Amino acid sequence: MLSVQRQREILAYIASNKSVQVTDLSDTFNASQATVRRDLKQMEEEGLIRRVHGGAVYIEPEAESPAMLRKSHQAAYKQRIGQAAAELVQDGETIIITSGTTTEAVLPYLANKSDLTVITNALNICYQLVRYPQVSTVVLGGWLRHSEFSLLGHLTEQALQGLRADKIFHGVFGISPIHGLTGSYFQEAQTDKALINAADELIVLADHSKFYQVGPIQLASLDSISKVLTDTEAPDADVEALRSMSITVMQV
Repeated sequence: MLSVQRQREILAYIASNKSVQVTDLSDTFNASQATVRRDLKQMEEEGLIRRVHGGAVYIEPEAESPAMLRKSHQAAYKQRIGQAAAELVQDGETIIITSGTTTEAVLPYLANKSDLTVITNALNICYQLVRYPQVSTVVLGGWLRHSEFSLLGHLTEQALQGLRADKIFHGVFGISPIHGLTGSYFQEAQTDKALINAADELIVLADHSKFYQVGPIQLASLDSISKVLTDTEAPDADVEALRSMSITVMQV
């Protein structure tokens, strides 16, 4: 079994059981205890689990954690991804930027763009855009999800009617060559889908940790993705699988 696949299955097992022992994982996945410990070490570095004496415990998905607590997580990767994303923006375009700390990292690099319009449903995004009065900003209303600073629901979706964008820069809970883009929060899913459908091109911003998470909700299929911007730590097998599907994957 490939290490990426094994780690996904181990994560699902830990999530189901909340806490596990290394010996249990070794027996369940027919892997040596040394291999399991290496997997757990990598998963802990990704913030997916916490190792304890003799085993590991599950950490609740970060999509359910307050956004401010995540700003420093993978910060260097997010900055590079944000800069690369901004380089894809052309003068005169209309773009959608969804909520998240990776998408927020795009904003400082938009300062020199001309005649740019940003549509967003995220309070953290519009707050940062106050610094750039040259960027026209459209803020969609809706129900506030406090932990993520995002505006959701039918009011948000109604506000999108009649609007279109050249590109959407979308942060995501999980990305997988099998499951596409996935989310973990049911109340957010319909709004996310409406935002994606309002843009001509879907560009996904996902640091490498997002390849190790699969949420219960599919937000977009792989054939709707134009580009994925990630970092050099993204799993090679997944990157090559996405590229084989004619998706441009940029590692920065």
